[in-house]
Amino acid sequence: MLVSERIGQFFVEGDSGRDRLEYTEYGAGDSWVVLVHGQLMPRRMHAPLARRLAAEGLHVVTLDLLGHGRSDRPADPLVYSVTAFAEQVLALLDHLGAAQAVVGGTSIGANVALETAVLAPERVRGLICEMPVLDNAVEAGILTFAPLLMAARFLPFTVNTVRRLTRPVPRGIVPFWAGIALDSLDQRADALAAVVHGLFFGRLAPPSSQRRRIAVPALVVGHPADPVHPAADAAMLAQELPQSTFVKARSILEWRVSPERLDRAAVGFALGCWRSTGRRRRTGS
Repeated sequence: MLVSERIGQFFVEGDSGRDRLEYTEYGAGDSWVVLVHGQLMPRRMHAPLARRLAAEGLHVVTLDLLGHGRSDRPADPLVYSVTAFAEQVLALLDHLGAAQAVVGGTSIGANVALETAVLAPERVRGLICEMPVLDNAVEAGILTFAPLLMAARFLPFTVNTVRRLTRPVPRGIVPFWAGIALDSLDQRADALAAVVHGLFFGRLAPPSSQRRRIAVPALVVGHPADPVHPAADAAMLAQELPQSTFVKARSILEWRVSPERLDRAAVGFALGCWRSTGRRRRTGS
């Protein structure tokens, strides 16, 4: 799939000052799709899906949220929350001159997509939510990320040592997903502590009462056997959203290692959002 790719940047004003955010555009046109990465991961994780969507005529943008990838990483927990991330998505749309977009994301990125639809429903054409982090993920999330917060805050040399070891590895010589893992390990202790702290104590997702009022079409993808992203959360979200399509992944790795089926679902959904204003509720597997 040959599509044009362009790297860009823009700036947002916040409590930490003027912060730089970086993004990549794939394709062209007015049928916009914005893809948001998972927590601590880079935007590059969505490059395969972005190229697939762009090859079908969609204009796709992947964004490094503040504190992630190649965007700025202030060490202030007050600048990190799902609400702040959604505001960054809206700032990206303003920067690009995009009136509306299908907004999609993975993990925390799915929560950001939901929050974007709550903050500015008129800007969101549709939602793609892969493994959202909602009510049933609280305990597993604490067990997973609390040790990272403690290590970054009180044993910063551990995080910084991992960064020094992984950063020099050329990404071009390792498999794609190994490179994504290396990018995710490229963390500064002070910024890592701030990101995790901010997400722990800030708003993680819109409450159920607000999710039920999201009136745009949504594709919800759930994974089995994934405690941090329980299938129950995805199924619950699909029941809450009035215009949802639920797709059950065969495994937590399906969209990473064998993406054809889920890519087709995402392409069909995004194209449908731009071809029509309405969508009937249905479920699938």
